Amino acid sequence: MKVPFVDFASPYAELKDALDAAYHRFMESFWYVLGAEVEAFEQEFAHYCGSKHCIGVGNGLDALHLILRAYNIGPGDEVLVPSNTYIATWLAVSYAGARPIPVEPDSRTHNLDPARIAAAITPRTKAIMAVHLYGLPADMDPILEIARAHGLKVIEDAAQAQGARYKGRRTGALGDAAGHSFYPTKNLGALGDAGAVTTDDPDLAERIRTLRNYGSKKRYYNDFKGINSRLDELQAAFLRIKLTKLDEWNARRQVLANRYLEALADEQALELPCVPHWAEPVWHLFVVRCAQRDLFQKRLETLGVQTLIHYPVPPHLSGAYADAQLPLGCLPIAEALAATVLSLPLGPHTRPEQADYVASMARKALSEF
Repeated sequence: MKVPFVDFASPYAELKDALDAAYHRFMESFWYVLGAEVEAFEQEFAHYCGSKHCIGVGNGLDALHLILRAYNIGPGDEVLVPSNTYIATWLAVSYAGARPIPVEPDSRTHNLDPARIAAAITPRTKAIMAVHLYGLPADMDPILEIARAHGLKVIEDAAQAQGARYKGRRTGALGDAAGHSFYPTKNLGALGDAGAVTTDDPDLAERIRTLRNYGSKKRYYNDFKGINSRLDELQAAFLRIKLTKLDEWNARRQVLANRYLEALADEQALELPCVPHWAEPVWHLFVVRCAQRDLFQKRLETLGVQTLIHYPVPPHLSGAYADAQLPLGCLPIAEALAATVLSLPLGPHTRPEQADYVASMARKALSEF
């Protein structure tokens, strides 16, 4: 059996009629930028998250960047970020002109460790950016408590967590604002790049709406030095269709995750995902740890199982942050995770027999160590 990591054909087959109808509706509207589809999606996604406002933007990186810009966070300021995350979290801070300050994760959840935050706060700190990595919510209550005590903003990087819940509340409405990515592989994925910001703050929402459109509220009148980052009207039409399936597809992911957790529970050479009692993850990724990760991955590949590594290089060791003077060994938890994590195939269209095959081949590969 061959088990691909990502399946794009099956989602289209399931939604073909609705997606094709959305395309024709868009084409026949003759309105291609910031029209009725974007406005409708913004309303629908805000309602889904439980937030008051949604602003559609070009991608997830722009969503985080624009939140920082709208809060006037820039040169001379610092933003606390997880040391273990996709580099876009750090880049958003850098693009705003501020400095990302890494904080190590909890080695069990791989998310930002609240116990390590206070020591990283300085007079220059303006915000904490918490990532809901792999679709598992960060522990938000202690993060918010620390932030409020120091007058800091809390920004959610919810790129991988559409639909996840923290103590019964959806991600995207837990902090002051949240950035979302709708990259095609995300739980709520567009058919191209797309993103959004959610917030309850009307002033922030209005400023981001202006900044995403060249800093203009009225054509040719520019109030700020904005950028061009507008959610595409066609992608909004597609996202509206896929939003109606999000909970169902997330539930499918949960079933498959449970299948993996049960089948691999006795494998001593694997560290399985940890789910705290207060979290309802959406399993954007199913990430295990293995001391012999590279060998494990190669053996799975020969057995027909495609896997990926999220992520092989922590941001502080990338060339992009060579000037940050964060040498090898300075963030040992992030570095240990990067050396041992492996993502197994899991998606809403992964078939149960495929998941069973992956688990069986994982056991086979591990038995040869």
